[in-house]
Amino acid sequence: MTRLKMVALAFVWLVMWSSAIAQEHLSLRCATREPNAEERGKIDQVIARNREIRQAAGLFFSLATVSVHVHVITDGANGNVTDAEINDQIAVLDAAHAGSGFSFTRGSVDRTNNATWFTMSPGSAEEAEAKAALRVGSADDLNIYTANPGGGLLGWATFPSSYVNNPSNDGVVILFSSLPGGSAAPYNLGDTATHEVGHWLGLYHTFQGGCTGRGDLVSDTPAEKSPAFGCPAGRDSCPQKKTAGPDPIHNFMDYTDDACMSEFTGGQTDRTHAAWDAFRNGK
Repeated sequence: MTRLKMVALAFVWLVMWSSAIAQEHLSLRCATREPNAEERGKIDQVIARNREIRQAAGLFFSLATVSVHVHVITDGANGNVTDAEINDQIAVLDAAHAGSGFSFTRGSVDRTNNATWFTMSPGSAEEAEAKAALRVGSADDLNIYTANPGGGLLGWATFPSSYVNNPSNDGVVILFSSLPGGSAAPYNLGDTATHEVGHWLGLYHTFQGGCTGRGDLVSDTPAEKSPAFGCPAGRDSCPQKKTAGPDPIHNFMDYTDDACMSEFTGGQTDRTHAAWDAFRNGK
């Protein structure tokens, strides 16, 4: 093997190794704490019962307009997202749920200079302090906190079922530069918020449970062994699964680039409305 070929192969290996390390790092991009198996079972029972009652009564899910309250947290020099970026973010949320019965409108916006809160981490005292001081509204109000958590995190959220026991913690935290037009490319088109709000509405990751079990508890999202990154067209990580087929790389609840994300399924929409009625609507 010539020296040139050896250098070329070494370069290719380095690129592949760097990509793998970057992907492993980005696998932490969403820090939402998902309920354990027992908790998921109880939540699913409530959601299923709510769905059965409405169907037996011939009721459809009502339209839901969600007020979005945005809490912009800065360190004085960084993080001060503009009103235009906030408006664009809400428009992205609204477009992602078009036709689903959910719409999102701008509520209040406040701005806080607090360097400690700006770098809050999931479950930290700083997160609790920020939310206790800033959160407004009730269970059906969406509170979004923009910050700079670091560590490769793009955001995290709470699930609808957790509101009753810890209302002040309810909401979504996102990296400030992930808003539309921000600097967190390829995650700067606003779909970090779309992903986290999906959790806030009751959805799990498409890759939950891998190729075994009940996955994300939605029947029309194909099983997926692990998170997908980039936009790997044709990826099929669970070929032997009953729900075999290409991985749902375009689903907002995967980990692909913002430009690759474009859909929620009908089953996901059904689940969000059932969770909304059970845990958020009028609560």
